[in-house]
Amino acid sequence: MSKWIDLFRTSARRLRDPRCLALTALFVALNVTLDLTGLTLRLSPELRIGFGYLCNAAAAMLFGPCVGMVAGVCTDVLGYFAGNFTMGGYFPGYTLTAIVGGLLYGLWLYRPDGSLYRDSRAKRIARIVGAKASINLVCNIGLNTLWLTLTSGKAMAVLLPFRVLKNILLLVPECILLYFALQFILVYHRSIAPSTR
Repeated sequence: MSKWIDLFRTSARRLRDPRCLALTALFVALNVTLDLTGLTLRLSPELRIGFGYLCNAAAAMLFGPCVGMVAGVCTDVLGYFAGNFTMGGYFPGYTLTAIVGGLLYGLWLYRPDGSLYRDSRAKRIARIVGAKASINLVCNIGLNTLWLTLTSGKAMAVLLPFRVLKNILLLVPECILLYFALQFILVYHRSIAPSTR
């Protein structure tokens, strides 16, 4: 239990670090920009992958679950006010989904002792697959389907089969993108970390 408390405590302390705040703001801005431009990887007319999730995963991986949750809130709220007025009224359920997403990425990927740098490739891949599978199950299939049911009036039984299939099909390409993005960020962060301490 104390390991989890230490994880959250360490992550919460990062919120006072100007470097953490600057990088997190950069990730939030990049996420909102990617969402607003509609930049996606289309696998089929129904299956497309956005790139914004890579920014939230990066913030949570570098700075932990508390920072990941704050980044999720900022991304959702700023994304709504920056251009999603056409989507209708603001619904706080999607903000909750963003918070849970940041939490899950932080729990799976953040290591306050820096051990993620030293992990074997297999261990890192296992963490990435675990994180993305958790996000797809809890956030995309679970929470977002519930929010769609509440806001659209469609029955969950109608929405759920397609959403489950879609998230299963997208899991592998999303994990591949996440792996390469996080590898790049780890290498870059490691190269600049000694000079900023």
